[in-house]
Amino acid sequence: MASTPAGNRKTRVHVVSDVHGNVRDLAAAGQGADALICLGDLVLFLDYADHSRGIFPDLFGRENADRLVELRTARRFEEARELGARLWQGIGADRAAVIEQAVRKQYAEMFAAFPTPTYATYGNVDMPPLWREYAGPGTSVLDGERVEIGGRTFGFVGGGLKTPMRTPYEIDDEEYAAKLEAVGEVDVLCTHIPPEVPELVYDTVARRFERGSRALLEVIRRTRPRYALFGHVHQPLTRRMRIGTTECVNVGHFAGTGRPWALEW
Repeated sequence: MASTPAGNRKTRVHVVSDVHGNVRDLAAAGQGADALICLGDLVLFLDYADHSRGIFPDLFGRENADRLVELRTARRFEEARELGARLWQGIGADRAAVIEQAVRKQYAEMFAAFPTPTYATYGNVDMPPLWREYAGPGTSVLDGERVEIGGRTFGFVGGGLKTPMRTPYEIDDEEYAAKLEAVGEVDVLCTHIPPEVPELVYDTVARRFERGSRALLEVIRRTRPRYALFGHVHQPLTRRMRIGTTECVNVGHFAGTGRPWALEW
């Protein structure tokens, strides 16, 4: 846990989300900060900007990755699943074992890049059972929990809600709401997904509404944290807006920008 700086020196925290394999920039993300916060999605399964990058093209090639992105962007999710099923049949291997091996390789690199201290929660494409295996003593993994940094209380809720995409860490609305209640009132509420507000959940490049949380929106209105920080939507219609007295901030698509968002007080 970070302690309150001595004297009048301000506390500075850097926040990243949607890292998606960007190890190079992650290694420098905590420079100049008292702590790093990561809001999840470390895994790169498929880079929608560069279809040659990620677990999927490594296994099945660029052409199949192009086709998968085309189907998903058109919201033809059933066809996308059928494509994936056919490709996996061609490999003839244990799908879960192959994916886990690839994810383990990415996690080993990314957790090694985290500075001390790092406070991290899961994204919807992450595999939570593996995190504690790779998190070193300087990394605190938090989900439905809170921690104090520099005299302010930070709450963390990881994962996403269920969608047709069926990503690895999607949970039902009731479980997600229960984690929010477990966190309680905090100064800064840190989640992977945004509150259910159209401007915050619409992705202008994917041209679709991602899933936000209505329960998160209700908690923000009721408990009024200073900040609500999140990621998940890579190219949002609006990156920052107020809900009552709370400043809601999409901290950015770190895989694309390589820059953390800074909070100082």
